[in-house]
Amino acid sequence: MACDACFSEVFKRKIGRCKTCMWQLTVLSLVGWPCWFYFFYDTPKSVNSIALLFFCCAFSGLLAVHLVVLSWRKLTGRE
Repeated sequence: MACDACFSEVFKRKIGRCKTCMWQLTVLSLVGWPCWFYFFYDTPKSVNSIALLFFCCAFSGLLAVHLVVLSWRKLTGRE
């Protein structure tokens, strides 16, 4: 699901630069967390709840890594 410019790059070079990935992760996080709270907040030990929680944490964590690396690159001038 990467853009054409980032598709062949190594993970280290891609992280924090691919705007398409960051937008996708933002949308997935904004959709996933409210869905988890609405549907599975009362039953946190069900399989569906744990699976959605895992994916929401993964989306949000990867988005956080993208944003931290993007900020670091902007601050150090390594764009």
